[in-house]
Amino acid sequence: MDKTKLAKRFQGKVAIVTASTQGIGFTIAQRLGFEGASVVISSRKQQNVDDAADKLRAKGIEVLAVVCHVSNAQQRKNLIGKTLQKYGKIDIVVSNAAVNPSVDSILQTQESILDKLWEINVKSTILLLKDAGPHLQKGSSVVLISSVVGYDPLPTMAMYGVTKTAVLGLTKALASEMAPNTRVNCVVPGFVPTHFVALYAANDAIREGLERKTLIGRLGTTEDMAAATAFLASDEASYITGENLVVAGGTPSRL
Repeated sequence: MDKTKLAKRFQGKVAIVTASTQGIGFTIAQRLGFEGASVVISSRKQQNVDDAADKLRAKGIEVLAVVCHVSNAQQRKNLIGKTLQKYGKIDIVVSNAAVNPSVDSILQTQESILDKLWEINVKSTILLLKDAGPHLQKGSSVVLISSVVGYDPLPTMAMYGVTKTAVLGLTKALASEMAPNTRVNCVVPGFVPTHFVALYAANDAIREGLERKTLIGRLGTTEDMAAATAFLASDEASYITGENLVVAGGTPSRL
């Protein structure tokens, strides 16, 4: 990607991106920053946020790095508070944090794992937006990150997929609730070979099978997801809200 060819759609904007020190979240933060946004990145570990911030600053991006485990109420409030303390406003929130701690079938999944999946993948987004909502500017944008397995859960990602189905519904409900001043949309990634899905991407047979399911003939990239997120967050999408944008190379993706 040649950043010199990118528009500056987010000049003067402030964007919070959760789980943004690697993978899709990092590339989203980088894309928004390349287009002029001041980006607030976060993850659970201080070293990770410091390292990611250094990488972004080296590319000329204005960044605030904050430790935030999204299931921790005080850390969520601290994320919002530090953003407001430094920048005085919030224009964009990208909720990217998610976990998949189990490959068990749904009925074999431990209750503690069910709670964790709900807590991180769904509930934390609601609570983060509850904290951020009063500070969102008129014309602001929220982008949630779901997954194509929310439409068709794989056996080894079944409960994770169900939580991502919930995110599709949450997008619709929040768009109605937060209108007209804030738009809420969702990017629905196909398989992107990041650390998060390393188990699948590292296995040649599984990877080739996933590639064959797409019409494009390849897996997605973090840049693909960042481009879609940037579009939905931008004023170019000012008449789009409550939509789930599937970015999956033509992978079957409808309920």
